[in-house]
Amino acid sequence: MRVEIRTLAMPGMHEGSHGDSFRRPLSPGTNPCRRGTKLPILNSMSTRIAVITGSSSGIGLLTAIELAKTGFRVVASMRDLARRGRLEEAATVAAVADKLDVRRLDVTEFSTIGRFADEVIRQYGRIDVLVNNAGFAVAGFAEDVTLEEIRLQFETNFFGQVAMTQAVLPTMRQQHSGHIIMISSISGLHGALSVSSYSAAKFALEGWSESLRLEVNTLGIKVVLVEPGSFQTDIWTRNAHLVQKALDGSSPNRERGAKMREMVQNLRKRDPVEVARVIARIAQDPHPRLRYVVGRDAHMQLWLKRLLPWNWHEKLVARVAKID
Repeated sequence: MRVEIRTLAMPGMHEGSHGDSFRRPLSPGTNPCRRGTKLPILNSMSTRIAVITGSSSGIGLLTAIELAKTGFRVVASMRDLARRGRLEEAATVAAVADKLDVRRLDVTEFSTIGRFADEVIRQYGRIDVLVNNAGFAVAGFAEDVTLEEIRLQFETNFFGQVAMTQAVLPTMRQQHSGHIIMISSISGLHGALSVSSYSAAKFALEGWSESLRLEVNTLGIKVVLVEPGSFQTDIWTRNAHLVQKALDGSSPNRERGAKMREMVQNLRKRDPVEVARVIARIAQDPHPRLRYVVGRDAHMQLWLKRLLPWNWHEKLVARVAKID
């Protein structure tokens, strides 16, 4: 089902393919991955295996194709297998259909993630690359967002990525190798108007990933953050979720929201294959950096934030957004 959704998104938003996955929050003490699984003997000469979440569209779909082109066997996961058609069509055009293994995975169904990882390991014997891409955006002014809407945002964009990472770490530790690539956003480095919940989840992912890199780097595991700017993906339509107060007209920010929508519609959005190719290069780099900012707008936002005094920065944002 394709739904036309109004959005208040800001630059720096991109998407996985998990926009309509609203599930329960993690219970205290929940362990989303199973431990103690006996792993097969790993063959360093075997085909490299990549696992990607949110592969039905956008950056996830394109990354699956780019990695397959470089020789990876790609386990491309998505919440709804009925949406696999675009991926399979793109794989056929690129002549890499035989290198894809499409599987169902909802990263907010935490109890299934360990089993998913175990099944991949049993079949292929290893996981060389995990691309944590599944995500969506809650759009709306912070004043209007309920705590439940914020929790839903964090379930996919933060806890889902944490759970997937924890599920593959034991195998990568045994291999003494592996790349964990987190698809973050410039909004994880630079707060953005009307997507405070999205920015908060990405900021959390940035901090957690930075700490994780320090913990596992000496084990041969590389953790990398990819921070795209504005790219033409479903994050602007299907995978953007407007908060309820904006939908029912009770928000005091109605007029400001209309101005934001107009600004977003006029944004220049780049081809997301640019991001996918960066990810493919990272996956093949034995010594990747911690962070990769992708897109001119992302570099500009970061540069202005670091260069300008904060009060100047605020005035610049207000002048551009015109939401007074």
